Amino acid sequence: MKRIAPAFAPVAASVVALMLTAAAPAPHNATPALDPAVLRTQVVLDKLGFGPGVIDGRGGQSLTNALKGFQESRGLRITGKPDAATLDALRRFGKVQPTMQVTLDAAAMRGPFVAQMPDDYAEKAKLPAMAYSRPLEKLAERFHTTPKVLAELNPGVTTIGVGSKITVPNTFPTSRAYPADATPAWRATLASLNVEAAVPKAAKIVVDKSDGILRVLDGNGHLVAQYTATIGSSRDPLPLGNWKVLHVSPNPDWKMNPKILKGVPDSKQAQIIPPGPNNPVGVVWIDLSKEHYGIHGTSEPEQIGRAQSNGCVRLTNWDAARVALMVKGGTPVLFQA
Repeated sequence: MKRIAPAFAPVAASVVALMLTAAAPAPHNATPALDPAVLRTQVVLDKLGFGPGVIDGRGGQSLTNALKGFQESRGLRITGKPDAATLDALRRFGKVQPTMQVTLDAAAMRGPFVAQMPDDYAEKAKLPAMAYSRPLEKLAERFHTTPKVLAELNPGVTTIGVGSKITVPNTFPTSRAYPADATPAWRATLASLNVEAAVPKAAKIVVDKSDGILRVLDGNGHLVAQYTATIGSSRDPLPLGNWKVLHVSPNPDWKMNPKILKGVPDSKQAQIIPPGPNNPVGVVWIDLSKEHYGIHGTSEPEQIGRAQSNGCVRLTNWDAARVALMVKGGTPVLFQA
């Protein structure tokens, strides 16, 4: 039966709101202002494969993790801080512009969109796709940030549409030469998320529970990429041990199985949730030899490293897609405490 959903909008509106309201006076405990120097560091680390999480021009655990990974990969003292030696190493990439001005074309504004995502799994299963809610969310994921940060980078801009010029974090990849066996749909997803095609091949993946990170090692055991992850919970702990990648499933659907998901009553019916960036496992599922476990994306990138998962390893959609290009069936995966 064809899925039908009244909230599903196949075509974007020609103009959408970028900032819904004028900025209110900052409260005493307000989020720190966007720091251009921090944003530059985040952009460079993101390009190098040491994911800082959401690029927002602010410090935090994801940036600390990324700095530690970069420092280790370069043989620097591991501090997690932008110290003199680290900044000197990052200056080698000084030609990287932290932001770019882009002109929005029709493709950037095109849906489909789901204006109001239902909470009930049975209703989600009726949707044609777990699509973005609006063009601004789509643009935020493309540039590895949030709608709020896009608004901050474009003060005074209240609406955007086809032909609008906006400033965005420079997440453009150096290459879009994706694998020859990638399907057109997967290529489109990778391109939409500005995923770098020129990535190192993983000889081993190490997921560190205590540090909340996923590490990519080459054949010599050297760290070549690292990403902050949401890893299990007290209710669904990470299954420690040695596993391996079975296969990579781009743009997957997701089976909501009450018998597996803790906290969901067994009386609920299992549901197949359609693919899309707002699918609970995001844009890619890296299936592991531990049954029901995988490495995957998320519909809430700003929660990575903060919220808990159902035992799996959750990354931002853009980081999960990048890792998916690094692994293959048989790649060893170590889950350690």
